[in-house]
Amino acid sequence: TDPPLAGSPVLSPDSSSHDAALSAPAASPADSENLSPDELELLAKLEEQNRLLEADSKSMRSMSGSRRNSGSSLVSSSSASSNLSHLEEDTWILWGRIVNEWDEWRRKKDKLLKELLRKGIPHHFRAIVWQLLCNATDMPVKNQYSELLKMSSPCEKLIRRDIARTYPEHDFFKGQDSLGQEVLFNVMKAYSLVDREVGYCQGSAFIVGLLLMQMPEEEAFCVFVRLMQEYRLRELFKPSMAELGLCIYQFEHLLQEQLPELNVHFRSQSFHTSMYASSWFLTLFLTFLPLPIATRIFDIFMYEGLEIIFRIGIAILQYNQTDLIQLDMEGMSQHFQKVIPHQFDSCPDKLILRAYQVRYNPKRMKKLEKEYTTIKNKEMEEQIEIKVCICVFRCSALSVQQV
Repeated sequence: TDPPLAGSPVLSPDSSSHDAALSAPAASPADSENLSPDELELLAKLEEQNRLLEADSKSMRSMSGSRRNSGSSLVSSSSASSNLSHLEEDTWILWGRIVNEWDEWRRKKDKLLKELLRKGIPHHFRAIVWQLLCNATDMPVKNQYSELLKMSSPCEKLIRRDIARTYPEHDFFKGQDSLGQEVLFNVMKAYSLVDREVGYCQGSAFIVGLLLMQMPEEEAFCVFVRLMQEYRLRELFKPSMAELGLCIYQFEHLLQEQLPELNVHFRSQSFHTSMYASSWFLTLFLTFLPLPIATRIFDIFMYEGLEIIFRIGIAILQYNQTDLIQLDMEGMSQHFQKVIPHQFDSCPDKLILRAYQVRYNPKRMKKLEKEYTTIKNKEMEEQIEIKVCICVFRCSALSVQQV
């Protein structure tokens, strides 16, 4: 991918100068040529929507600050909300058009589609847009689903054990006999049968659970199969978890290059990257951030893949660097658990904006992947040499005993 803001300067942890600029860049001239006047107008309104959201959140903070300002704040908030209702209606019109003209949008308006995805997919369009994004609308495996449910899987006990711990506070999954737990079990069991090498891996249920909040189980199964096949998730969830090791290796280098002072502090406290970032990659922030924000990240992931996980991770660390450097290991653990997850509750767009001001170079990431592969291959060769030496020693010892 080639995000428009990839070359932007990195934000300092205490930077706030860009907070008001919540909207993504406008469509390029080439994209604009492919848009109808109505679509251009709708896009301009969406840009305005982001500015109104920021103004609305500021006015609400002002309203709670002092009684003297409460009157004007209420007027501002009411005005913004009224304008937003019209903009939300326009957003529906635009996304309805995108779904109906999907092939044309992917072919001629792809960069604009990327920007709209970064702004978030309207809830009622998520199911179909996610399926379209990963080409899961017409998969042969869907016809196997009902037959797979009749079979037994060696992973069933593991799946049953973990289901109760998947979104335990969400109404859809509450209770042992809930519909959510039943369909989640079905999808996880079906996947364990079509991919016996991976089977079932803890953490994957959170991704499937999110899909089930948006669509029926057959469609969720197809999307999950596609995610595992095409989005590096299968490599992440293999028993060796080699891909997770690669992601951690790449993330550590981004941290070292972009936040060297924080990196040194983490090392001094033995606060290893895998301690906080493993779940970010395995569950795509679904177990770390509140669901509304994590779902926004998932919208982008469906188009841009794991790049957004790296970007969000570094953006979070940038935002918290000043606080983290003053804490010991226990303090940092508490900060990650209790403070960070709710920092962007009121305005997820701020986190998305910061993520796209993180330096991310796909060529650099590819180079790091090659480095990691070389290191791992060398480690494997050394292990084989050690095993051969042990085997030779034992054989020699056995020969001596026999003599």
